[in-house]
Order: sequence, then C-alpha cells, then structure tokens
Amino acid sequence: MNNKDISKMTYREATQELEEILRAIESDSVDVDELTQKVQRSSLLIKFCKDKLRHAENAINQVFNEENCEEPASKPEKGGAGSGTLFQ
Repeated sequence: MNNKDISKMTYREATQELEEILRAIESDSVDVDELTQKVQRSSLLIKFCKDKLRHAENAINQVFNEENCEEPASKPEKGGAGSGTLFQ
C-alpha cells in the first residue's frame, strides 16, 4: 500500500490508491489486521478527494459569478409606456 503523505497527493493519485485498496479487498488478499489499516487509509483518501472536489466546485462557481458580474445585463430599449413590445 502506498503510504505517501495525503496532503502532497493529487486527486488522481488518491483515486488510484483507493482503486488499489478496493482491488486488494475484493481479491480477499488482505488479512484482518491489514484490512483495518486499509479502511482507515481509505477514509482519509475519501475525505481528501471530497475536499478537492468541493474546492474545485467553489473555484468554478467563483469564476462563473465573476463572469456574470463583469458583463452587465443588457437593458431592453424603452418602447414607450404601454408599448407591449419586448424587442424592437
């Protein structure tokens, strides 16, 4: 099992390690003592991945919010009171 410091991992590395752990557990090649360690490591990796995804989502939302603020909404031209037209 990879014991790389999680804080220095990329999202891809973390998901790859999670897949390795899953394969090991599914193949029944893990004894009970090792299983506990793998489950604990998996929990940390899952938390790390969730945090990365939340951070990415927030960053993307911020970009979209900034983009919406930079371009003022176009105002329709005044068609006079009660003209009832949307486009001129």
